[in-house]
Formats: sequence, structure tokens, C-alpha cells
Amino acid sequence: MEYSPDIIEIVGLDTRFGRHVVHQDLHLNVKKGEVLTLVGGSGSGKTTLLRQMLGLEQPAKGHVKIFGRSRYNCDYSLLKNVRNRTGVLFQQGALFSALTVYDNIALPLRELRILDEQIIHDLVMIKLNMVAIEPEHAYKMPANLSGGMIKRVSLARALALDPELLFLDEPTAGLDPELSESFVRLILDMRKELDLTIVMVTHDIDTLVSLSDRIAVLAEKKVIVTGTLEQVRSYSHPFVESFFKSVRKKFQHTDNRELSWKTGPMPS
Repeated sequence: MEYSPDIIEIVGLDTRFGRHVVHQDLHLNVKKGEVLTLVGGSGSGKTTLLRQMLGLEQPAKGHVKIFGRSRYNCDYSLLKNVRNRTGVLFQQGALFSALTVYDNIALPLRELRILDEQIIHDLVMIKLNMVAIEPEHAYKMPANLSGGMIKRVSLARALALDPELLFLDEPTAGLDPELSESFVRLILDMRKELDLTIVMVTHDIDTLVSLSDRIAVLAEKKVIVTGTLEQVRSYSHPFVESFFKSVRKKFQHTDNRELSWKTGPMPS
């Protein structure tokens, strides 16, 4: 699969909290059209790195560029442009509890301040349909939604502005296997339909295997290896060997000659 030039470029990143060093000379790139997954042990800095890509935290050194623009050293109009071209699905959904499903999805559209309410209504209904939520659920409160429904509403809100770049933080966390598989299929459909580039953080092997084009492993304060599943799982490192030992290759080829994969139980 051929990818276009980098949508995200991270060079020489250092991150410190007091004397604690989280990242040291970290380098990473994300190419247009790919799904790149960040994995790493507890305290490896996955979530911090994701927050830096989102502009929610600033590193001590180095730069993060998205769409060729610095995430930190540019004027408000450029930052707003970058923000409007990205969507985020947070781990717990992060829906506003005081807003209905409809108003949660409408919020980023209203913040544009250029759309009338009828257009916003039509767009919200389109997004609900995209994530397979019936219109009668539009005026429910988040407290009345199931875990799977919260994930889908959160995805609809993340896609409200038709972003080019989507960030997923543990997208299947808290879902049972059936709901998780269904949600992964939904993400795959959205990726194809909207031509998305996706950056994902997950600890779930099945989600990683199903979605990832490339994997970046964080350890020792940096990205130690990036590559396909096959390339990464053959890399010699204690974390890699532990994390990926639940993956066993299924020796069968699909019609397009790509290998498929199965996973076994996670190691204790």
C-alpha cells in the first residue's frame, strides 16, 4: 500500500515532568492514509505523546508538526485550521453529561459559527446514521446510554467536521468482545468512506491486529521500532516479546493474498 507524505512529523522530542524524563529524542512520522498504532508499557508515554499531537501538552524540546504546521508555534487561525481537520475519540467518550446526544454532536458544528440550525440538524442526523444510531436516540442524555452507544456517539462527534486525521485513545476499552468487534468494523468502514488517517493508542491485541497498518513501540523513552505487525513482532526486545506473544499466525491467505491473523489469550 502506497502512502502520501507525512501528515504528522515528530522530531527530537524531549518530555519532562520535573526530574522525570518521559521522552528523550523521540522521532515518529505518520503518513497520509495509514492507521498507526502506538503501544508501550505503563509509563512509556503513549498518552502523553498523543496529548502532544493534540496540542494539549507541550514538550520541553523538539517539534510536532501536523499538516506541515507546528502544533505550538503558529498563530490562532492556523491552529484553528489544524483543529478543524482533526477529530478525537477519547477513551471514556468524554461526552458532555449535561448535553443530549444531538447537542454533543452539534457542538463542534456550532463552534464554526457559520452554519444555521437546519444545516446543523441535517449534519447531526447524517453523522448518527453513519454510526448506526437511530434518530430516536438523538435526544437521550449520555447517562442513559450503554457503553457501546457512548462509543458510537463519541465517534460521531469526532467525525462531525469531516476530519482528515482521527485520534483514537483506547477505542474498544470497556467493550465486550462482540461490541468491540462491531466497533472495529465501524471504524474500518469510516476509514474507507472518509479516507481517514488514524493514530491510535491501544493495549488490546485484537483491536491492534484488526486496524493497524503500522505499529510504533514506545520503550526506553523513545520509539524503538516502527513497522508492520510482522516486522514489529520479530524485533528483539523484552516488551515486544511479552506484548506480542499472544499473537499467533494463521497460515491462510485471503483472496487478495494478504495474511490474516488470530490472537490467543493475553499473557498474565
